[in-house]
Amino acid sequence: MTIQNQLQPLVDEEIQEFETTPDRTTPSRRRGSLWHRLLRDKKAVFGAIVILIFVVLALIAPLIFPGDPTNPVANGSNPPSPQHWLGTTSKGEDVLALTVWGSRSSLSIGFAVGLVATIVGLLVGLASAYFGKAMDDILSVVTNIFLLIPGLPLLIILAAFLPPGPGTIVLVLVVTGWAGSARVIRSQALSLRGKDFIDAAIVTGERPGYVMFREILPNMASVVMSTFLACVIFGIGAQAGLEFLGLGDLASVSWGTNLYWSNNEGALITGAWWTFVPAGTCIALVAFALAMMNYAVDQITNPRLGRRRKAKKA
Repeated sequence: MTIQNQLQPLVDEEIQEFETTPDRTTPSRRRGSLWHRLLRDKKAVFGAIVILIFVVLALIAPLIFPGDPTNPVANGSNPPSPQHWLGTTSKGEDVLALTVWGSRSSLSIGFAVGLVATIVGLLVGLASAYFGKAMDDILSVVTNIFLLIPGLPLLIILAAFLPPGPGTIVLVLVVTGWAGSARVIRSQALSLRGKDFIDAAIVTGERPGYVMFREILPNMASVVMSTFLACVIFGIGAQAGLEFLGLGDLASVSWGTNLYWSNNEGALITGAWWTFVPAGTCIALVAFALAMMNYAVDQITNPRLGRRRKAKKA
């Protein structure tokens, strides 16, 4: 009789006790509770509403401002007026049209960077925590290398030598932004790796992929969500910074290219504040909304923050 067959009755008894204990909740119930608490949190609701408004504007941009937003519509450097609510650039382009159209590129690239960087960090973090030993050492060294490399110089070098385009921006930002999420996810996965229900799943012969994605991952929903929101903030801000430096696709319309052309045309010197304030305000609003949602997730899932919040109310 093998060791697995000898331990099988004990494992079945442990699983039955775990399922029948009234104090414990399943991962699906915990996830449902997290979503319900987020919907009742004012910070999370505020952030979600702001993001939803920007997403809707990005989707209906071709309906609101049909045609090419870079086409001149009036005289150059006109201040805000009833005809053009945010004025025009020195080339006669409508600033409101450029801002609304720019949300399409900035939001899509930001969320793409957040999704891909989170997936890469999730795979690396889970594999490092689950397999341990040599695999953990190798992945930890790779992660530390990317964490120690200065981010901004690496961003500039990669963006300068690769062909311009949204795919290049996403690739560059994922390469420079996945390591932080991998380190956070690895730390959380390590704390779950030694739990009894993980050992029970391993003893019963479950495959590593099943244990990582069906047993460990559902118990890390809050950490993964916070990591994703942080990566989206990084993606939107880093894209705007690269394009402001002239390292992005300057033929596209985004909040970063709006700032680049505004600076190139001397808007700050001439006092044409309406050409750069809208794009900067949109970046700040989206980052603030995502930060509020991230803070709400931390406040709901962190027991210390929850106790501090209750103490303030008392």
